Amino acid sequence: AGLCSYVQKRRKAGIQSEVTRCRQTLMRVSFKILAILVVLCFGWAPSLLAQKVSVPFGSVQHDTKQPVEIVSDSFTISQSRGSAAFVGNVVVSQGDLRISAGKISVEYTQKDGKPTGDIGRLIASGSVTLVSGTEAAEAQTATYSITEGLIIMEGNVLLTQGENALSGQIITIDLKDGSAKVEGRVKTIFNTGVSQ
Repeated sequence: AGLCSYVQKRRKAGIQSEVTRCRQTLMRVSFKILAILVVLCFGWAPSLLAQKVSVPFGSVQHDTKQPVEIVSDSFTISQSRGSAAFVGNVVVSQGDLRISAGKISVEYTQKDGKPTGDIGRLIASGSVTLVSGTEAAEAQTATYSITEGLIIMEGNVLLTQGENALSGQIITIDLKDGSAKVEGRVKTIFNTGVSQ
């Protein structure tokens, strides 16, 4: 009886230690699986709540040396300051690029402290909309540096590319390489193309 009882205790102890080892192994595997699931499920979250994201903009590189056409309700010019102001339903066209706004100020380039008559920058304000091909961006203000080929749009920026959209506080569009960088609490909406 003593031997049987000893064998049964050893068997129970062996079974319990085996059960403990199985539980520990199962917990390690469970934590690994959980970690993988967290990465798979939430791995996209940083990109969706990013502070900065870069995307292509425009179908081709834009030639900033093309003529600029401006249409507005009124126009004033200051030769001494080398600037002009276009106010009311302003539309700027350069190739397939269109900028519309309530007001656009023009700053001319300078040489030896005198305006050259060539446009250096366009500063747009009041419901600014930029369209290039099938892509469009909206903001409160925009500055187009023609010499650098950069457009910086600020204030509740919304960039739409087909059925996809990005929003943020600042978008910098490089017309020379056809790219755009959106910054400031970026939110993205991607259409998956799946119909319901």
